[in-house]
Amino acid sequence: MKAGGKRFLRQRQVLLLFVFLGGSLTVSESVRYSVAEEKERGFLIANLAKDLGLRVGELTARRAQVVSKGNEQHFQLNYQNGDLLLNEKLDREELCGSTEPCILYFHVLLQNPLQLFTNELQVKDVNDHSPIFLENEMQLKILESSPPGTTFPLENAEDLDVGRNGLQNYTVIPNSHFHVLTRSRSDGRKYPELVLDKALDREELPELSLTLTALDGGSPPRSGTARINILVLDINDNAPEFAQPLYEVQILENSPLNSVIVTVSATDLDTGNFGTITYAFSHASEEILKTFQLNPITGDIQLVKYLNFETINTYEVDVEAKDGGGLSGKSTVIIQVVDVNDNPPELTLSSVNSPIPENSLETVVAIFRISDLDSGDNGRMKCSIPNDLPFILKPSIENFYTLVTEGELDRESRAEYNITITVIDLGTPRLKTEHKITVLVSDVNDNAPTFSQTSYTLFIRENNSPALHMGSVSATDRDSGSNAQVTYSLLPPQDPHLPLASLVSINADNGHLFVLRSLDYEALRAFEFRVGAIDAGSPALSSEALVRVEVVDDNDNSPFVLYPLQNGSAPCTELVPRAAEAGYLVTKVVAVDSDSGQNAWLSYQLLKATEPGLFSVWAHNGEVRTTRLLSERDAAKHRLVVLVKDNGELPMSATVTLHVLLVDGFSQPYLPLPEMALNEAQADSLTVYLIIALASVSSLFLFSVLLFITVRLCRRNRAASAGRCSVPEGHFPGHLVDVSGTGTLSHSYQYEVCLTGGSGTSEFKFLKPIFPNFPPQGTGRETKENSTSGNSFQFS
Repeated sequence: MKAGGKRFLRQRQVLLLFVFLGGSLTVSESVRYSVAEEKERGFLIANLAKDLGLRVGELTARRAQVVSKGNEQHFQLNYQNGDLLLNEKLDREELCGSTEPCILYFHVLLQNPLQLFTNELQVKDVNDHSPIFLENEMQLKILESSPPGTTFPLENAEDLDVGRNGLQNYTVIPNSHFHVLTRSRSDGRKYPELVLDKALDREELPELSLTLTALDGGSPPRSGTARINILVLDINDNAPEFAQPLYEVQILENSPLNSVIVTVSATDLDTGNFGTITYAFSHASEEILKTFQLNPITGDIQLVKYLNFETINTYEVDVEAKDGGGLSGKSTVIIQVVDVNDNPPELTLSSVNSPIPENSLETVVAIFRISDLDSGDNGRMKCSIPNDLPFILKPSIENFYTLVTEGELDRESRAEYNITITVIDLGTPRLKTEHKITVLVSDVNDNAPTFSQTSYTLFIRENNSPALHMGSVSATDRDSGSNAQVTYSLLPPQDPHLPLASLVSINADNGHLFVLRSLDYEALRAFEFRVGAIDAGSPALSSEALVRVEVVDDNDNSPFVLYPLQNGSAPCTELVPRAAEAGYLVTKVVAVDSDSGQNAWLSYQLLKATEPGLFSVWAHNGEVRTTRLLSERDAAKHRLVVLVKDNGELPMSATVTLHVLLVDGFSQPYLPLPEMALNEAQADSLTVYLIIALASVSSLFLFSVLLFITVRLCRRNRAASAGRCSVPEGHFPGHLVDVSGTGTLSHSYQYEVCLTGGSGTSEFKFLKPIFPNFPPQGTGRETKENSTSGNSFQFS
């Protein structure tokens, strides 16, 4: 700090560590230490551990910390031996200015358990400053008529040191006219007065010069000098007089610059130059000269620098009024600065504990300190946080507060709190400071996994492929991190006969369910099992869900005929009297299907009948009824083939054969049905053979026509030559064609086709049947003619 005793009253932020709420807090009596200023960094002040009655190891174990006031950290603590050392060189004048004694307050904070020691360090002054005059030369005008003993105030010197090292007295080089007296002001400052010892004679000595010396009390002493130039004036017998010897005024610290604080006024009864008055500050410090300005003509004192009540709250200055003859009068002006609420409260955060577990009870979240540089109501403060938060503020010592949880938190409801701490003073107008801190809530495993459904129903079509994904279950956990990592598993089935392990598997990570083998709806239509979900917390929490698997039917079973039985040794024969009317119920086909739904809906259809139109089958119930009256011309034996078909997307079917016998009465004997069935089967086989034979004959006929056309074309192309087209000779193999109802042919027939050439016409001759067991008829000549005049083809 510069000369003038400027003090830093503004407190810096205080650093504290996190302490537990359960710790005890004690405050011990203060211990005072002293140290001379200008000691180097690391200078030993005292053994703090010994003075506090602590062992050296306790400083580290209890997390000791030195907390000081001011802008700098002045101290450091040696945890190994408990010594308190200087952290920097101390300048008493900068720390305290003219205040004596110079006391630095600091706290020793032990955190575990919480204990606070308040200590003081007195910084002793050393003589490191010399007295200094603000002006090196002074001008005095003294009337020659001044009587001996007249005093003349002189400008004082300033010494930043205090006590014995401060300014003690003034001296002037001995002469026959003057000596110096040292005077003291109410604030402790000392100023010189020049005393006239011998009357002056302007004609003998119009001017003289003196050397004024200011001495301090240090060892060795320091000094400063200034020159006094004295001008002896002509007589002026009236000095200026102020209207009042003391002016006391009050001014708000937020007053604007250049505002007039007070106007001093003095009068002089003299006339002319001796009655002209000018005003000037007397014995004004550098701080006063920077803050106020005096109009030398009007006596107005104006503010030229902003005031700060927290730095200086009172100013005292002398105002001197001089006339043109050199006479002067003096008055004192006391200016009191009135505090205004211009400093908002300050909040210094020491520590924040974040994140905190959601199950914490009355846990310290933050430690902070509040302060206000104003005074009175302007410096009194209130601290608060919003009411809707689960936190409370607890006051501690010296404006320290702790922010504590009021009860258990719930991270799932709210994982983060933005807390605004509001500090407001009681001044007018009220000023406030807001500080926001963020507190994160860490998770504990207090929520079990929750399935999206309490039960799941899955559908899978039968005849599925193995390892088919049939669905998924899903569970969520409101916790976070590993507490929310869900693992799925199959729980043992309640039915011990259900082979769950061979039926279903589950992906433990995502809950996907897979069927391990192909299912058969007819064997297993549905089954149930339970799925468990467990988190990775400690302890782990779990939940269950029911899964029901419905097997969807596929049309994989053909209808099965229950009646009439098709695998019996003798088929069933239905007897119908010839006197039956139309719509007579002959029989009913009964069939079932192992499938379900529309796959098991059966319909009946008459596929084949010996005599179409005589019988019909009802499509929905399989009843076989007559469609008309029977007559004598109707055959006695009838064979019906009924088609039974389901209603699947790809329908499947079965057939059933019915044998119906028309009788005149139920007592008439009828043919054995096995022979009839055998004859009918043989008739069906012969019919197939007959069709094949007819197709073969048609093919041979077509081949002969093509061969005939080919020969004709050859003859036309070879008209100039005698060549002939060669045709194959010999007999074609014969084929049996069933032309009778018995299914056999007794003879083979051979047909000869003769194609004659040369005459321009073709002759197609059908010869009589040739039996292979007899030799061919005719002479050799006929054979030769046939071989030369035409071609013969045999069809059998």
